[in-house]
Amino acid sequence: MSSKGTKRTGSIAAAKSPDVVVVGSVAIDVLHTPTVEGKVVLGGSAFHFANAASRFASVDIVGAVGDDYPFEQAEFLRKRGVDFQGVEVKPGTTFLWEGRYHEGFRTRETIRTELGVFEHFSPKLPEHFRAPEILFLAAIEPRLQLDVLKQVKRPKLVAIDTFQLWIDIARQDFMQVLKQVDLLFVDEFEARWLTDETALVPAAKKLLTFGPKWVIVKKGEHGSFLVGPDGIFMAQTYPLDEVVDPTGAGDSYAGALLGYLAACNSISNTNMRRGMEWASVIGSFYVQGFGPDGLKDRPRAELIARHRALQTMTRVP
Repeated sequence: MSSKGTKRTGSIAAAKSPDVVVVGSVAIDVLHTPTVEGKVVLGGSAFHFANAASRFASVDIVGAVGDDYPFEQAEFLRKRGVDFQGVEVKPGTTFLWEGRYHEGFRTRETIRTELGVFEHFSPKLPEHFRAPEILFLAAIEPRLQLDVLKQVKRPKLVAIDTFQLWIDIARQDFMQVLKQVDLLFVDEFEARWLTDETALVPAAKKLLTFGPKWVIVKKGEHGSFLVGPDGIFMAQTYPLDEVVDPTGAGDSYAGALLGYLAACNSISNTNMRRGMEWASVIGSFYVQGFGPDGLKDRPRAELIARHRALQTMTRVP
C-alpha cells in the first residue's frame, strides 16, 4: 500500500513513504488458543510493527535471527518495501515464544521462551538506517534502546514501547530512555505500575513529566487515549464479533500510527489523532488472523472501508 514519492492527500490511498526504522525482536511464535493448538507463525515485536507500518510507509528492521529463520515466509513484507538488511543472521536458533490464550482471550500464559541468538542481541544499525525520519524502539532492554539512540541522528520522532519486566529490573535505564523520546506507548497496567497512580488519566499526565511529549495508553478492546500538549484524545476500537489471535496487536497499533505519521511527513497533534484512528482499524484486522495473517493480504479498499465505518460509528453528524 506504500507509494513512494507521492503526496498524501488525507487518505491511505496516496501515502508518501519516508524512512521508519524499528528495533526489536524477530521471532517464531507457537500459539494455543481456545480453538487451535500449536499454530506456528512468524512473530516478534519488530515483525508485527513492520507488517502494519508498511501499509503506509517503507520500513527498515533491526533485529537478530538464527540460521533457521524462514525468510521465505516474510517475502510479503519485502514486496511492501521492508528492508531486512538490519536483521543479523547468526548461527543458532531464532527467538521462540510459545503461549496459551484462555477463554475469551482475557488471560495469557507463557509456556516457554527460548531466546536463541536474541539472548545476545546487540543492535548494530547499517549506515543507511542511521538517519530515520521516525524511530521505534520496541520492548527490548532499555540499555539496548539507549545504545540505538547513540547510533542515530536525531529523528523527527522517537517512540518507544516497554513491558513490566524492564520497568522492574532496569528502571534507571528506562527512565534515561524516557528523557530522550517523544512518544511512549504503554498499556493501562504499565501506566499504573510506573506512576503508582490508580486512575489512568493522572497516570498518563505524570508520565509526561518523565520526558515524553506524548503518551498513548492502550486499553485493549476498550480503545486508547492520547495525552499531550494539546490535551486528551480518546480513540475507539472497531467492534468485532470474533477474535482469532491477539498476538502482535499492540505492535501493529504502534506500527500503523507511526507508519501513518511517516506518510504524512508531519508530526502534528491532528495527524497523531488521525493516525490513532488508523491504528485502531489496523489493530482490528490484526486480531482476525493468526500472527501476521489477519492483515497480510487485506486489500487497500477493505482497510479504507473499515476506516470509514469506524468514523461513522464514532463521530456525531
